[in-house]
Amino acid sequence: MQRARCYLLGERAVVLELEPPVTLQSQQRIWGLAERLRGRDDVREAVPGMNNLTIFLTEPQTVALDAIERLQRWWEESEALVPEARDIDIPVIYGGTHGPDLEVVARHTGLTPQQVVEAHASAHYVVYFLGFLPGFSYFGGMPEQLATPRRGEPRLLVPAGSVGIAGTQTGIYPLASPGGWQLIGLTPQALFMPDQMPPTLLRPGDNVRFVPQQEGVC
Repeated sequence: MQRARCYLLGERAVVLELEPPVTLQSQQRIWGLAERLRGRDDVREAVPGMNNLTIFLTEPQTVALDAIERLQRWWEESEALVPEARDIDIPVIYGGTHGPDLEVVARHTGLTPQQVVEAHASAHYVVYFLGFLPGFSYFGGMPEQLATPRRGEPRLLVPAGSVGIAGTQTGIYPLASPGGWQLIGLTPQALFMPDQMPPTLLRPGDNVRFVPQQEGVC
C-alpha cells in the first residue's frame, strides 16, 4: 500500500496525499474513499485529485485536526472503487496551427512529429480526475517517452479543444483559457456542455482513445 500523509488546508479542509508513483489502483482507492466520505454529515465535499484527496469539512479547524488522524485510518481501510467505464473516442487534428508545439515535443523527446502522434494516439488512457477548468480531464496512461516540460512562458489564450502535454500528463482544454501545456493537437469534440446534465463529456474511470484526423474530416 502506498504511504500517505495528511495535512490541513485552511481551517476546514484536510488533504490526503500519496507518495509517487501515480497508479490506476491507487486512484481507484481514492475514488472509493471519496465515495465513502461523501455520505458523512461532517463532510461538505470530497474532491479527488491526482494521487490526492481533499476533504472539505462542515466544522472548522478543531474538527479538522481530529480529521487528520481519522483520514489516515480511513485510507488504510479504504477499498478500490471501479466505476462503470465507458469507451470514448476523441478525434484530434495533430500538428500545424492546431498543434503548434508538436515540433517542440518531437525535439525534446528525440522523436519525429509523426512518431509523437503515433505514440500519443496508440496509448490507452483512463480519466483520473477532473479539475483546473470545468470538464478538464487529467489522463493516466501517456507513454513515458512523450514526457515534455510545460512551456517556459504560458500562453495568454489556449483555444478550446486543445490537446496538450505537460510533464508526464496529457489533457484537453475544454474552454479557452490561459495555459502552459505543450499543444500538439485540437479536437472539435465538446467536453463541457453547461446546458446538459451531466455537463461534462468525460468522468473518472472512462477509457479514452485519441483518433488522428485530417483537417476538414472531423
